[in-house]
Amino acid sequence: MTDDGLPDDHLPDYLLAALRMAAGVDPVPGRVSDAARDAYSLRLPGGVVAAPYEIGAVVGARSEGDPAMHRFGADGITLDVEVTVTDGRLDVAGQVSPAPGPGARVEVRTPGAGETRTPSESGHFAVAGLPSGWISVVCHRPGLAPVATRWLHVRD
Repeated sequence: MTDDGLPDDHLPDYLLAALRMAAGVDPVPGRVSDAARDAYSLRLPGGVVAAPYEIGAVVGARSEGDPAMHRFGADGITLDVEVTVTDGRLDVAGQVSPAPGPGARVEVRTPGAGETRTPSESGHFAVAGLPSGWISVVCHRPGLAPVATRWLHVRD
C-alpha cells in the first residue's frame, strides 16, 4: 500500500493520471505511458543499490567474446559480474562474496525477462542466453534487503 492507501500496483496509473491533469495539455502518447509502466515494474522495493568499484583489467573465464567485468558492493557483500556477448545473446557469470548461504538466490534481470539461480556454496552463479541490452543482478538473502547492481547496458 502507498501512503495514500492505494495498492502499489495502481500507483503507475494514478501517477500518470495526476501528471495528465496537472499538465492540462494533450494526453501522453500511449507508448510513453507504456514505457513508464515498464520502468516502474523494474523497481526493487526495499532494495539496496550496490556501488560500483574500480577494478583493473581482468582476463575472463571464457575465451569466446570479449568479457566485461564489473564489481559492486553494498550491505556487506561484493557482487562480481562478468558479461560476455555470444551470437548476440548475453552470458552472465559471477560471484557473491562472501557466499550468501542457504536460502539465497541471485536474479539476473533484463527489462523483458530474467533468470534466477541458487548460488553455489562458493557464491558462484551463471545465466546464459539472455537478450542483449540492459541487465541488473540482484542478490536475495533471507531476512535481509536485496542488493542490486545498477543497470548495465551491454551491446554486441
